[in-house]
Amino acid sequence: MSVDRLVILGVGLIGGSLALALKKCAAVAQVVGWSRREQTVLKALELGVIDQAETDIARALRGADIVVIAVPVGAMERLFRQIAPHLRQQTVVTDVGSTKGSVVEAARRAFGKLPPGFVPGHPIAGIERSGVEAAFAELYEGRRVILTPVAESDCAAVARVRNLWELCGAEVVEMDVLHHDEVLAATSHLPHLLAYALVDCLARMDESEEIFQFAAGGFRDFTRIASSDPQMWHDICLANQDALLAMLERFSGDLAQLTSAIRRGDGEYLKRTFLQAKQTRDRFCG
Repeated sequence: MSVDRLVILGVGLIGGSLALALKKCAAVAQVVGWSRREQTVLKALELGVIDQAETDIARALRGADIVVIAVPVGAMERLFRQIAPHLRQQTVVTDVGSTKGSVVEAARRAFGKLPPGFVPGHPIAGIERSGVEAAFAELYEGRRVILTPVAESDCAAVARVRNLWELCGAEVVEMDVLHHDEVLAATSHLPHLLAYALVDCLARMDESEEIFQFAAGGFRDFTRIASSDPQMWHDICLANQDALLAMLERFSGDLAQLTSAIRRGDGEYLKRTFLQAKQTRDRFCG
């Protein structure tokens, strides 16, 4: 599949890397980048990430084959409303948001009814740096991309979005919207929340300067994701509130048990917990 005109709304790490990956395999004739900030799209143009820079949404969408929405989930409804009058009937629209329930409902409110070309998606890829300067063509190689088609999604549109990501080297899977949000709350949203909370907790201690001076590799590994974009994660936490709260409550209960075990000197409980955790991580992440 070749795309004549790919439009990326929000040219940062995720959208920029998608553009570079498709350019690398010569799967796209023209990439148009749009942003509210002219500085952003001009930088993307300078770096060769896009071929045409636009800050006017109507000009950006003119003749679009596929539109990729790559803005924070909290900004999606406003952007959906902006693009609605300018979409051709045959245009495929997808997104890269980390929450899918909120994105689908935002689209439903903005469009009135979901267009058949709408295919929600989420690449499970990223690094702690953000912005178009961080984009690189290999970001999606060997990574998973989750598509969450809705009842209104046209099969041909789903196939086009699937192929788009497969051309980038990604493994594409399909999942129910609600199930996606539950899984990602556990595997992505909760870890980010914990990393932010730990760094903030230590920063507010009286000895914080000394603590960070002696932070070793384990601390850096665990808290690396606390360098991610705060606005993006603010939006994700609020957008996936129910699933994230359920995971927080479950984790809080396990943390309370761990606290109790340490207080009573229960080494067997600690050893068993640590061993189970190590075996599980080695099996899935080794």
